[in-house]
Amino acid sequence: MTFRFSRRSFVASASAATVLAFRPGLSFAAALGGEDAKLDALFTRIFNDQLLLAPEQATSLGLDKGVMAGLRSKLGDDSAAGRAASVAQTRASLADLAKINDKALSDAMKVNLDVVRYQLERRLDGPRFGIDNPQSPYRITQRFCSAFNVPDFLDSTHPMNSVEDAEAYLARLAQLATAIDDDIAEQREQAGRGILAPAWTLDLALGQLAKLREPAPGESSMVKSIVRRTATKGISGQWQQRAETIVRDAIYPAIDRQIALLEQLKPTTVAGDGAWRIPRGDEIYAAALAQATTTNFTPEEVHQIGLEQVAELTAQLDVVLKAAGYTKGTVGERLAALNTLPEQLYANTPESRAELIASLNAGVKKMNALLPRAFATLPDQPLDIRAVPVEIQDGAANGYYYSASLDGSRPAIYWINLKEVSDWPKYTLPSLTYHEGTPGHHLQISLAQRSDSIPLIRKTGGFSAYSEGWALYSEQVADELGAYDGIEKAGYLQSFLFRATRLVVDTGIHSKRWSREKATDYMVATTGFTRPRTLREVERYCTMIGQACSYKIGHIAWTRAREKAQKALGAKFDIKQFHEVLLEGAMPLSILEKRIEERTAAALKA
Repeated sequence: MTFRFSRRSFVASASAATVLAFRPGLSFAAALGGEDAKLDALFTRIFNDQLLLAPEQATSLGLDKGVMAGLRSKLGDDSAAGRAASVAQTRASLADLAKINDKALSDAMKVNLDVVRYQLERRLDGPRFGIDNPQSPYRITQRFCSAFNVPDFLDSTHPMNSVEDAEAYLARLAQLATAIDDDIAEQREQAGRGILAPAWTLDLALGQLAKLREPAPGESSMVKSIVRRTATKGISGQWQQRAETIVRDAIYPAIDRQIALLEQLKPTTVAGDGAWRIPRGDEIYAAALAQATTTNFTPEEVHQIGLEQVAELTAQLDVVLKAAGYTKGTVGERLAALNTLPEQLYANTPESRAELIASLNAGVKKMNALLPRAFATLPDQPLDIRAVPVEIQDGAANGYYYSASLDGSRPAIYWINLKEVSDWPKYTLPSLTYHEGTPGHHLQISLAQRSDSIPLIRKTGGFSAYSEGWALYSEQVADELGAYDGIEKAGYLQSFLFRATRLVVDTGIHSKRWSREKATDYMVATTGFTRPRTLREVERYCTMIGQACSYKIGHIAWTRAREKAQKALGAKFDIKQFHEVLLEGAMPLSILEKRIEERTAAALKA
């Protein structure tokens, strides 16, 4: 999964007191008293203040209504002033939390306080280096900039059910030019400090900008989206003409300015691919790794864990492949050969792409029937499976997940990148579905959203190591439920091997100065994945630093915690009850392991 809300924020004019009238908080809030009630009220205020600075997040959650309805027509302010306002808000929130008497809190609220404080503290990691976030230090890349993110958000997330929604779409579209200009200003300033993505990243971004800019304004995806969606809902208006005017007169000129800037800056960027190439790069990478994994592992420790995991998983795959009759060559070579078998590949046609999507839906249905054997609480939010939009597929991840809105107005979405259909041999797809769908991201995030035991500020926040570690653990649970047929077991183990190689590659790029070519060569040889797919992955690690390490580090924490619980409880261990910890929401790995120990101790006393 690679999901994140836009970095953009908006300084709204509504006061915190006004917003408090819209109280999405805890369902059990009425039963709270004393310091618990005080903290709950503070959580609500902090959450609502955050939404005022993040209109896109409010829309994604389905909370842009009532007194927050005005957010539906706004984009966040990601200028220097907007980011400064966000930092000030975070610091003020931490100061308010410091006034809480934690000794007077219930155990559950102490956990909530620890998690929220940790989340807020991590928001200040980037500003220490003059960047938004240590995991994404560059303002413009092939993956992130307003010109890519806002049109995707408007098409996939902005609702379209009324004239008001269409007007709000146009209002947001009109703000995109300002957002692009903010990116330009900030990238120019950062480049002056030596913070600029590698030249190949800028080339990829330039290619995507050109693709976005290529159609006549009336044929732009930004125009076609509102025209198509209003027609589907029977919403009359001059949407084509008005959107076309905005694209022609404001957005395309802004894109041209961004293209000109990147062309100007590209010759000045420092050679190399890792974080080490930018000022304080080693510090930034250490902060990114700590943030992504919620641990204190050094890059060298993560690298060694990766090498050990690669060796162990390669040995397991060797056994599975030999049993299936694949005996010649290294494990990587055998997997590469398996990936090219005609019976494993979908054709590069629209019909076959539709067939591939249908197979993923069948996998979700199959798993949903198995879930009651391992889970006491099941999600009820719908899940859509869609191909990544063509306009952004060149820079997008291979697969990722968008959570459902809290109000039920928009389903969760599991995206798959079908730029190269050959990237997806059939035997590899089940593990991907169990990772992105159920029992992976969709189950984990949906249960947190529906939980009655955590405040809303925690239902909408996340930790990559927890969520990605859970999703990888879910692939293991799928194996325990007998979900893999035949050679699909190799696909599952290959998925684990892929995540183990990420530990080696990410640390190799950012702390050992590996080139993206060396990283790609290593990953192709180890996993057997196709080179185009692997190269896109490696390019992601170069610009979204540290995050790739969260998967396997998180998985190790989940499996270690489960093994300890099983050992302690013996015959009393209940896998369904173990998985109920999901209702407590995402948390740093250290807090997760502590909570599982506490739950285990309580079960022993029962």
